[in-house]
Amino acid sequence: MQVSIACTEHNLKSRNGEDRLLSKQSSTAPNVVNAARAKFRTVAIIARSLGTFTPQHHISLKESTAKQTGMKYRNLGKSGLRVSCLGLGTWVTFGGQISDEVAERLMTIAYESGVNLFDTAEVYAAGKAEVILGSIIKKKGWRRSSLVITTKLYWGGKAETERGLSRKHIIEEIVRAMTHVINQGMAMYWGTSRWSAMEIMEAYSVARQFNMIPPVCEQAEYHLFQREKVEVQLPELYHKIGVGAMTWSPLACGIISGKYGNGVPESSRASLKCYQWLKERIVSEEGRKQQNKLKDLSPIAERLGCTLPQLAVAWCLRNEGVSSVLLGSSTPEQLIENLGAIQVLPKMTTHVVNEIDNILRNKPYSKKDYRS
Repeated sequence: MQVSIACTEHNLKSRNGEDRLLSKQSSTAPNVVNAARAKFRTVAIIARSLGTFTPQHHISLKESTAKQTGMKYRNLGKSGLRVSCLGLGTWVTFGGQISDEVAERLMTIAYESGVNLFDTAEVYAAGKAEVILGSIIKKKGWRRSSLVITTKLYWGGKAETERGLSRKHIIEEIVRAMTHVINQGMAMYWGTSRWSAMEIMEAYSVARQFNMIPPVCEQAEYHLFQREKVEVQLPELYHKIGVGAMTWSPLACGIISGKYGNGVPESSRASLKCYQWLKERIVSEEGRKQQNKLKDLSPIAERLGCTLPQLAVAWCLRNEGVSSVLLGSSTPEQLIENLGAIQVLPKMTTHVVNEIDNILRNKPYSKKDYRS
């Protein structure tokens, strides 16, 4: 389980003299605030495992387009927070795979392209990703009120009391703690990540029962080969309690990028020792089947005048229930290419989507669909 906090306020404080997104503990707040270590306007997102729910409904989130950049903005669920439909993630890259200079270049490209959502976590590069992200924002002098920054809490330090979601680290009663964070002015909204629909409904029920604040969004994995939760479970939650979707890994950790069509390149993420699980997934029988499907999708991308990654990201964006798709890029060229998916989105007609579904043959169906 983890907690993400999206920040939109000032004052990048530091711990041990370093610029961080998360600042020192407040002496007046409980340890939930110590764990958050933030003096920002925030959206908190808490994570667990996947689960099941039922029917599927059409969702239409209010959308607007920035005239200068072409970036589209959607409400985060039924909340009033407006987020760019594409965000920039820092997993693997910031503090690890790329230099600080490249990280700054990526953030600059994203910001100038209209991206206002940046995602990180306390565990990414052992905290370095947070430091780098914070120092770049401070160096650039970007208005904090123009940014939404998420960070996930769970793993923390090595000691038993420095990780997990007990009250010592972030919460004992998650809903009560998040309500406290919001009431203290550190957060505007909170949500979940990798929770089951049943767990989210339980959190909502607890909030309503004890007059506290319920979650507004769920952060979930979503791409061509991972569909059920976002397409079947979350629409029901959106219509019942207003929970929106913030999705990650639109290229399935690079599997959909096309780089693994002929094996695992030495410079790729799957070649890293700590990503042996990704390599095993790619070379598995299922992985080979996925690569064959990607080859079948390539003609569609060519016909639409885009790359396969752009098609994959646009495919995620075509789901109107998705508030924002988090991108992960290790080079400026990759990021620019993926941001280009905005231009492909208008081409994602019903006919094109059906073509893709016919190739993938993995469209999930709810119980309501089966009954009909």
